[in-house]
Amino acid sequence: MQKTIYGEGCFLVGGVKVDLKNSKKIIAVIVLIGLVAAFRILGLQNYLTLSHLKDSREQLALLYAAHKLLVIAAYMGIYIFVTCLSLPGAAILTLAGGAFFGLWSGTLIVSFASSIGATLACFVSRFVLRDWVQEKLGSKWRIVNDGIGKEGAFYLFTLRLIPVFPFWIINLVMGLTRMPFKTFYWVSQVGMLPGTIVYVNAGRELGKVESLSAVVSPGLIFSLAALGLFPIVAKKSVALFKSKKSSPRVRD
Repeated sequence: MQKTIYGEGCFLVGGVKVDLKNSKKIIAVIVLIGLVAAFRILGLQNYLTLSHLKDSREQLALLYAAHKLLVIAAYMGIYIFVTCLSLPGAAILTLAGGAFFGLWSGTLIVSFASSIGATLACFVSRFVLRDWVQEKLGSKWRIVNDGIGKEGAFYLFTLRLIPVFPFWIINLVMGLTRMPFKTFYWVSQVGMLPGTIVYVNAGRELGKVESLSAVVSPGLIFSLAALGLFPIVAKKSVALFKSKKSSPRVRD
């Protein structure tokens, strides 16, 4: 069968035009759907619940005592997999990190696993959805991209600190922008750290946790929101002060 190049990223095979870029995206979507379907069909979501975590805590603790490095590697792999595919269970896994690894080790392990998984989710969103979103929204989305380019790190930091914004939605939305993955990773790791400490610390007292909503109080949400908004407010204030200082004074 004759194959000839037909434009950038395209081939003409047997008289049929094949777009390699679209083909890769179609394959990626099929693989993602397959993984999510397998997760649901096998009932793996039932293992990522608060009740199951409490029931299996002793057995998992014994397993961790016998095979520490293996358990840590498996835990991080599961956390990254769940986060990358935007599956439910990240909060439960964070509690588990505190229950089995303690506050400091748990915070370190969860921080890296969650940041890596979030960055991979951002990459998946960008690879699969960004071109389609840009095509549909056109100039409106270019305005969003321009804003993200100027102050994206500050906005992402704020979003990461406020628990009311779902973790997975932030990953997917930021994937639609032009924010560099390097920036997304380090801002996410720093921004998610306070919330990670809160959940990991709660995991240490797993028996007292009745629901995920009980982990974060309204007062804590307000404090984290204020902390997240501070960099943006500070930057705007400095910019306003500089503009007033540099503007010419009107003489009488």
